[in-house]
Amino acid sequence: MSVRTKLNEVYTSVRQARQLPSAFKFYLYNHWLTNFPSNRVRLAYLRRALGIEIGKETFVHMGCFFDGENTSIGDNTVIGRNCFLGGSGGKLVIKNNVSITARTYIFCASHDVDSPDFASVHADVVIEDHAWIGAGVTILPGVHVGRGAVLGAVAAATKDIPEFTVWAGVPARPIGTRNRALAYTLRYAPYFE
Repeated sequence: MSVRTKLNEVYTSVRQARQLPSAFKFYLYNHWLTNFPSNRVRLAYLRRALGIEIGKETFVHMGCFFDGENTSIGDNTVIGRNCFLGGSGGKLVIKNNVSITARTYIFCASHDVDSPDFASVHADVVIEDHAWIGAGVTILPGVHVGRGAVLGAVAAATKDIPEFTVWAGVPARPIGTRNRALAYTLRYAPYFE
């Protein structure tokens, strides 16, 4: 074994050891605290232990999985049960009064299908104010969901979704428009959720 190979192994081991405390914090949330029946407790841990920016009056349902600290969530936003929020690699920005329904998957990282070594690709995802994401939606890296836009249930967003448009299907396609005079504030805080 060459000296260079041995040094690379040592470097990799040191890097992995440094990541261990952060990985353990995410493990603790994603496999234990995510099911604790108090939004207040879950948000406190997400903010303080994981460093995720979360605005006021936001509700994160039980069962949500957070993949990376590069996530920010605005005010009065509701994240439904069993969502996957992938702020690892790219940045995930969810703005104010956004409704993300159960079992939604949002990815900021993937792999280059043409890469001989399966190289990863990273791109930010932004979801603007008053967007409504239906149940079971998948949002791929680099997608920007415009203000007031709607993604229908089980849609797959592979490209940007313009503001105040309604999209559905796999891959998602435009099927309509939405009222531009949106003025609601989401307030959702059930007990034992």
